[in-house]
Amino acid sequence: MGEKILVFMFDGMTDYQITFITHLLGADGGKEVITIAYEDKIIKGRSGILYKPQRLVAEVLNEDVEGLIFCGGCYGYAKPELIQLINKINIEKKLLGAICGAGTVLLAKAGVLNDVKYTTPIGTWAQKQIEVYGGKDPFPRENFITQRVVRDRNVITAQGIAFIDFAIEICDWFNLFENEEDRDNFTKDIKGF
Repeated sequence: MGEKILVFMFDGMTDYQITFITHLLGADGGKEVITIAYEDKIIKGRSGILYKPQRLVAEVLNEDVEGLIFCGGCYGYAKPELIQLINKINIEKKLLGAICGAGTVLLAKAGVLNDVKYTTPIGTWAQKQIEVYGGKDPFPRENFITQRVVRDRNVITAQGIAFIDFAIEICDWFNLFENEEDRDNFTKDIKGF
């Protein structure tokens, strides 16, 4: 197989936000998509679909990978091994892709968003966010941009509704388009305009 792309999974993940990009990377991009989780157990996505992670987060810390992708959901449990993995990938300037709540929260908790522009659907850190994601607001609000998708260096973040834009930006990061016209045509085909 080709280059390895990790996808972090958890119960209640908003799986539709990453199925399109994992399809594009695996089927069209020749990448090896590897699902990871904290535990070796069946994970139930928000869609009701069941997933079996291939590896544990702790097992892939020394793997040579080209990126790590997070989907959204009401989840913010950042174990030390996940923080270590995120920071390792960031130091190597490999792709860190995060969409919606959980994804962007986990990057924020790792401190990655302190040095880049980003977007997130979590506009304020109120009691509801504390209950769902835990603790104090991890986001460096001065770096927040109100856009559907933001790419700053190796970090791509997106609003939850922007899963197509997220997928296109990740494909562009991996140079899966021949040129700008190819990207524009693909975008028009997928979005219908």
